Formats: sequence, C-alpha cells, structure tokens
Amino acid sequence: MRTLTFVIGTGRSGSTALSRMLNAHPDVLSLNEYMASVGDAAFPEGKVTGEEFWQALSRPAPHFERMIRSGLPLPEFLYTRDPGRYSAETTGIPALSLMVLPHLTDDPDGLLDDLGETVPRWPGRTAAEHHRALFDLLCGRFGRTAVVERSGYSTGWAPKLREAFPDARFVHMFRNGPDCALSMSRHVGYRTITLLREIKERAGIESFSDLTPEHVRALPPDLAPLLDDRFDPALVRDRDLPLRRFGALWSELVTDGTEFLAGLPAGQRTTLAYENLLDKPTEELTRLAEYIGVDPQPQWLDTASAMLDHTRRGSASRLPAAEFAELTESCAPGTNALAGRTTNARTPT
Repeated sequence: MRTLTFVIGTGRSGSTALSRMLNAHPDVLSLNEYMASVGDAAFPEGKVTGEEFWQALSRPAPHFERMIRSGLPLPEFLYTRDPGRYSAETTGIPALSLMVLPHLTDDPDGLLDDLGETVPRWPGRTAAEHHRALFDLLCGRFGRTAVVERSGYSTGWAPKLREAFPDARFVHMFRNGPDCALSMSRHVGYRTITLLREIKERAGIESFSDLTPEHVRALPPDLAPLLDDRFDPALVRDRDLPLRRFGALWSELVTDGTEFLAGLPAGQRTTLAYENLLDKPTEELTRLAEYIGVDPQPQWLDTASAMLDHTRRGSASRLPAAEFAELTESCAPGTNALAGRTTNARTPT
C-alpha cells in the first residue's frame, strides 16, 4: 500500500516551498493545496457515484473565484499564471486546475481531460475511497510510490482527515510566530480570512451557511461587500489591520495543531520547523523522506536544499520595537504550546 501523509499547519511557514521540494523527488506524488482546493464538497456523507465525486473536484471553488474576479488572486494560484481554456470570468476554473494539477504537469487541461474520462465511471463508494483511488491513479500516471498532501491554513482539516484516512501520517509544519504572523498580515488570503472571521464574529455565527440577509444588512459598509460576487480589492489591501490579530490567529492555529498531533500514535506524527529546515536541510529532509517512506536520494537532497529561501528569516525583528513586542506577545500562547511538546512529537529515528 502506498503511504499517505498530510502536512498540516498555519501556512506562510515555508510549506509551499516544501511542496516544490517534495515534487522534485521521483517517488513522491506532491498534492499541492489539494484539500484547500476541493474543500468540504469532496467529503459528503455516505456513498457517492464517480460522477458525483468528479463534480466535486471539477466545479470551481466559489471563494477562490470571487477573489480572482475581484482582482485579488493569491500568489499560490498556479493556473492564472499560465491560463489555459478556463477563466474565472467565463467558464470558471475547475477546483483541481487552480493549484493541484499545474503543480504536477505543464498541461493541466490535458490531465483534467484524462481524469474526466476515468473518474466519473467509478462505482459508488465513500468519498475517502474515491480520494484513495484518485491518489493511486495519479501515482500510477507519474510513477510515484508515496502521496504527500500539503495545504496552507490546513490545521482545521486535521480531525476530518484523521477520520477519513485513519492510517495516514501527519506532519505539523510551523515557523517562528512573529515572522509567520507578519507574513500573514501581508498576504491577501490571510487578510481576507481575518476579515471573514470578523464578519462571523459580528454576526454571531459559526458558519457562513447560517448567515441571513438580516446579518448582512447589519454589517458595516466596509465589510458587507466582501460577501458579494465581486468587491473592491482595496477593502482588503488597504485596510489597517493590527498585527496582533495575525499573531492571535497564528497562536490559535499552532495550538490546534499541537493538540491534534498529541492525540496521534507516535508512528503517525512528526513535526517540521521551518527554521530547522533552513539550518539543517540535509538532516531534516532525510528525516522527512524516511518518515513518508521514500529514499532520501543525494541528488534530491541537493536539489531540494537549493530551493530554500533564507531571506525570510527574522523579518519581524526588523519592525519598530513596540510593534515587535506587541506581535510577540500575541504569539506567546502558540509559542508556549510548541515549547511544551515539539520534542515529544518528533518521530524516533
């Protein structure tokens, strides 16, 4: 059986680079932003037909489409850099095409067509079984033996993934809190996430499915438009958002990831600190390769190590002293959570 590993974390922690490093390994099927792309729609209850499963993978993701149409494409959107036959303005971009398939091939439209010929014919089964079958199909196509899925902002997915794939392995990837939070504050995706969380807090709801027209009418005029099919990108880009809000978000996500990992068997959990990856790339990549079940080939170690960007380290320390102190304080709960269990969570070698 092929190994299946999920890299979970806050995002803005070097995990996109990690997907590129893993994609360079000849034995790893690197599923870049797969869970972020397909979302809850690809995990319905009970059995679903192959056609129903394919529709969940190939229909556009509404929240990503809205950001593209509003002039706020995420830097992680690969399809928009070299667009094919699909467009957010006309056809909509299939969920798999935006970030997953362009990571695997230079012809994402062709791969989507091939999958669209096969997947809808599959028999009815659970969503988890369909996902496994898709992973196996892609492994066979690309000659890979281990599957690693990595999505940013993915900590919240962890319990559902554990339930769907009880034998899966998990890697909790994280980065220095203030540096990561500062990066979040400059990223349009995390700025949007922060504002959408504010909308839910103001409306007193847990899910946007509970949002009513009355809730929307009660929102401030600089928040309500974010729910429209298209909005002014300045509402996200130009808004003054305190850094402490991103520090609090980092702490929340890191604490959730820490608690999740603590409940896993030792053989199904490990951690990866971005700073350790920068300091000891050969050692950390070797450990990771062995954990996911592939050979840490010397050529791959050299190639992957060369992909690391050392300039991102220590960015928060260059803030004015008062801002850095406030940001550090807001990150303290997450920093303390990591300090309490990082050593114990590592897989023995």
